Amino acid sequence: MKTLDIAGLASTLGGLPPDARVVVSGNFASPHVAIGVLDKAVASYRLHALNAQPGLPDRDGVVLETAFVGPGMRRSPRLSYVPSRLSLVPRLFATTLPPDVVILHTSRVIDGTVSMGMEVNVLPAAVEAVRRRGGIVVAQVNERMPYTYGDAVLPVDAVDYAIEVDEALPSPGGSALDETSAHIGDLVARRVPDGATLQMGIGAVPDAVLHGLKARRGLRVWSEMFSDGILSLDAVGALDPTTPITASFLFGSEDLYRWVDRNPRVRMLRTETTNEPALIARNPSMISVNTALQVDLFAQANASRINARIHSGFGGQTDFIVGALHSAEGQAIMALRSWHPKADVSTIIPLVDEPVTSFQPTAVVTDQGVADIWGHDEKAQARQLIEHAAHPRVRGELWEEAGALGLS
Repeated sequence: MKTLDIAGLASTLGGLPPDARVVVSGNFASPHVAIGVLDKAVASYRLHALNAQPGLPDRDGVVLETAFVGPGMRRSPRLSYVPSRLSLVPRLFATTLPPDVVILHTSRVIDGTVSMGMEVNVLPAAVEAVRRRGGIVVAQVNERMPYTYGDAVLPVDAVDYAIEVDEALPSPGGSALDETSAHIGDLVARRVPDGATLQMGIGAVPDAVLHGLKARRGLRVWSEMFSDGILSLDAVGALDPTTPITASFLFGSEDLYRWVDRNPRVRMLRTETTNEPALIARNPSMISVNTALQVDLFAQANASRINARIHSGFGGQTDFIVGALHSAEGQAIMALRSWHPKADVSTIIPLVDEPVTSFQPTAVVTDQGVADIWGHDEKAQARQLIEHAAHPRVRGELWEEAGALGLS
């Protein structure tokens, strides 16, 4: 690993061919200093990042490429969305989306290694793919990036060039625990037994679920990601101290970043492992909690598109729903509000007219109650959704539509 200054990195990246594909750390770990150097040095390139946050270059000459759209790419006219389950994104780097450069955001060097810290995800596969092709691996080495273990760790000879920074990591604000979210979270938490394995995302409802689990004991974590809610569970003794917390990326508060730094109980693994349905299914009582924009009377969920425009993507939802359903005593729970406050519409609808993200969870939980889905015939499923998940304002209309669809 050769350490460069800004001018040296600019000179190195300036030799890239037009429209080179550059894969960078996504979520809240994007290496903005190095990306800024790239953007000034290269006229045209493809920038690949998962769940990109605001602040990435978005100009003519830059194609914003992703399999999961974040707010930093959403609604950009330069967006190139590649539909894929998150577990399969690494295969894209070996086939249709070969990278020319990978830019990582890493920890300082420790014992001849660096750690990708809070963002592992698809990056190990990207590094392997770019090295096979003779491309470049760049590290933005940050004194403040936590050193995490597992697949996060890279030997320094896997990195070609590095620049050094000392910058605070982004800490996204927590979601307010409003009354509706708290009620949904309580309904979900009641379904989680002692000793269960958890997968949850971030947001008001997952935070509320975790808040409701503080009296549980022996909980495990096998998740795509985690945030401060897991820290709270550990503080009250709800987690099994003998089982590593397994995830692929994380983000949250500075307290969380300090806690995961060189913490042997945290194991950061590559996406092909954390999101492999067969491995998910091996976890006892795997409880997967996801959300959606809409759920229809056939228990099909749209979590990806609004008015046919891509909003996010499959992410890990499809991987974890399948894995949880195959786990012994596992549950795949879809948790959402019954009424969308901004759009002023019901989230339980007769029939999804957008591409379906997932279908047939164990249960759909809203502020109205719990609709049991798995194991019931389609008419019983529709009845459960109307009577226990839908907002009262639309139940009459849903019964009429159910009749037209042969579900009543």
